[in-house]
Formats: sequence, C-alpha cells, structure tokens
Amino acid sequence: MSLKTKLASIAVVGALAAPAYAEEVKIGVPSWTGAQAIAHVLGEVVSSRIGGKVEYVPGNNATIFQAMDQGKGDIDVHPDVWLPNQESFTKKYVDEAGTVTLSSNPYEGNQGFCVTQDFGEANSITDIADLGRPDVAALMDSDGNGLGEMWIGAPGWASANVNEVKTRDYGLLDFIEPIRAEEAVKTARIKDSITKGEGYAFYCYKPHAVWFMFDVQMLTEPTYDPEKYVMVQPSDDADWYDKSMVASKDALKEVQIAWSNSLVDRSPAIAEFFANFALTADDVSALAFEISANGKDPAEVAKAWVDANSDRVDAMLGL
Repeated sequence: MSLKTKLASIAVVGALAAPAYAEEVKIGVPSWTGAQAIAHVLGEVVSSRIGGKVEYVPGNNATIFQAMDQGKGDIDVHPDVWLPNQESFTKKYVDEAGTVTLSSNPYEGNQGFCVTQDFGEANSITDIADLGRPDVAALMDSDGNGLGEMWIGAPGWASANVNEVKTRDYGLLDFIEPIRAEEAVKTARIKDSITKGEGYAFYCYKPHAVWFMFDVQMLTEPTYDPEKYVMVQPSDDADWYDKSMVASKDALKEVQIAWSNSLVDRSPAIAEFFANFALTADDVSALAFEISANGKDPAEVAKAWVDANSDRVDAMLGL
C-alpha cells in the first residue's frame, strides 16, 4: 500500500473513530538547537499532514536509543544522529540488536573549534595549536585560575568526550580548561566575550545557528587521520579516557534520523515518512538560527518551514 493510500485510509479511520488517532509518535528531543528544530519539523508534518498524534520527549542520546530499542513507544525517533560520534549507539542498536533503523538520507556535518573573528584576527589565532600559546590562554582566562576556558560541549554529548580527549592529546591541558555546560551557556559566553572584548574558544559545528548569530571562525586542525583518531566512548568502556587517543580533526559527519523498528507496525505511515525524510545542512542552520537568535518557538519555526516547503514535504510523503 502506498503512503498516499495509507494517508487516505488514516483520514477515513480518523473520521469514523474521532477523536482517536490512527497514528502516533513520541519524538525524542536532545538538548542542542538543531535537534530541537528537526524534531519539531518531524512533528509538524506528522500532525498537520498525516493527522497523527505527536508527543515530544526530552532526553539524551543514551536515553533515546534505549527507548527506541525497547520498542514500547516511550520514544520512537531520534531526530539528529551524528556519525561517527554516536556510533557506539548505532552499532549496538542498529547493527547488532537490529531494533533501530537509521535513515539513508543524511546531511553533512563539520565539527571543530572556533573563536570569534575579532579575537582571532587581533591575536593571530588560526590553528588549534594557537590556543596553547601562553599569551592567548591568558586572554581566555576569565576566572583567574591561570587556565583559559574552552567550551567542549554539553553533558551527555559524545562529541564532548571526543573534545576532552582532543584537548589532552593536542597538548593543551597546561593552558586550557575544558568546560562542559549546556549550549545556552556557551552562546551567552560568546556574546559576553564580544561585548567585553575578551578571548573565548568553543566547540563549534556546521550546521548551527552560531554562523548566523556571530562572526566566528573555525580553527584548523591536523588533517583527519584514522590512526590518530581512536575514540572509546564511556558507554563502551569505563576507562574510555585512558584508552582513547584523538590527535586529528574529525572526519566530516553524516547526520540523520533514526527510529524504532516497532514503529513500522504501530504507525506505518509515520515510519514510511521517516524513511523518506531529508533536510540539508542549510535547512538546519536556518531553522536553528530562528530558534536561537530570534527567540522563536521551535514549533512555530517548524510550522513556517513546512508551510514554505510544501512541495518538498509532499515528496517526502509520496504525494
């Protein structure tokens, strides 16, 4: 049965059995803005175009993947799976357990470390090694403890673990203090550092609203080398930090959604839509910018995007 036929059937069922929903989904919502944006685009299409019931469930990567694996409908979809960052989860639940499906329509992600352009240009900071210069580290020391602060990601992010290892293996720990905090703290600190003319460095990635919000530049790093990129995540080994060695830039990422295989039986039209779902990195940056910079509600931003991209949404629905 085609998705178009399924949607028609759902409409009939809905009319005969109102207010019951023929299809429903619980969407996991990680903390970063891009994931929030994509989660609400998924939800907007499900509610406005498929006529399904949507519930948003905040959670970190481990929680969302575990719920998808259990297949009980507690959380059905992860909106923003970064690979290889979250590979420990996809290997466990997609490859080995076979309980989760990974989309085949990824967008490209790029990760690194950034400084504001003014700070970088004033102090000739272009490469990650420049953060290990004593003069630069001193300019980034806002609390007077002798170390410059660098935000490496939020608690629970696999990328924050990678960046903690990188800070060590790039030889920066004598000069730089890696900081984990929610992303809103980082955004506020960037704004504050620009206002006060202070130094600040932070983990950054594309797509992201930060590229629209501030004038920032990504620092160069040693070219990605798999022999110098051996990352063990805490979910795989308690001694992950000592057993990891990361001394090169991350490879370009593939970012996509993932959903519980149990959704295919419970809500087949939604599962089929997920299989066809595709966004670009520019889409995600623009969505995140509206949320982060303009303070708009993710649901409002998602509705506007779906309304403005009706033809693309139709294609995802097979219409």
